[in-house]
Amino acid sequence: MASRRALEALCQTYWGPIYTFVRHEGHSAEDAEDLTQEFFARLLEKNYLEMVHPSKGRFRSFLLASLKHFLSNEWDKARAQKRGGGQTMIPIDYTLAESKYGVVEPADNLTAEKLFDRGWALTLLERVLARLREEHVRAGKIKVFEELKSTLAGERSSIPYAQIAKELNKSEGAVKTSVHRLRQRYRELIRAEIAETVAMPDQVDEEMRSLFAALSS
Repeated sequence: MASRRALEALCQTYWGPIYTFVRHEGHSAEDAEDLTQEFFARLLEKNYLEMVHPSKGRFRSFLLASLKHFLSNEWDKARAQKRGGGQTMIPIDYTLAESKYGVVEPADNLTAEKLFDRGWALTLLERVLARLREEHVRAGKIKVFEELKSTLAGERSSIPYAQIAKELNKSEGAVKTSVHRLRQRYRELIRAEIAETVAMPDQVDEEMRSLFAALSS
């Protein structure tokens, strides 16, 4: 996480949880758009990445703490700016933002912090799944991926190996081997993605546990 380019890439990837947090702190969709963009602009301009010392740990936690500080101290300044008058730092589809990140069912009583963590975890897994799919596309094995991707979340006992084997014209044993390899690669990509958001390699396992805990909350 040592360069501005790396920070920009992380911001472009994980803007959704930021927007979610802002919306669920009570801000309108319009204000959330401005605040999200302004937050990223200041994050990049002030090179806040240099503040992520190894002893401080996870970028996710740092980003949330920075966002809280920004909202409590910079809200009036950001709101006073003319809409669209500043430089757009991060390309964001706000139609997608509101439909995907801005609305939570009334029965969902998660706090803004928990929604942020869950959104971060879901974004990470979506990104990993996309990378895994692209690997299979390049290898000419997209049909295999499409048939096996559901096994990444299912329990072994619930996987219809016979049905998958029939679709792929393979033996059940070959399918089980493919599933094992797919899951192994999936875990490797998750760890690699998380490694981009922590300061030290030994923080990967802790961050992984935290993110999966957020998904189960």
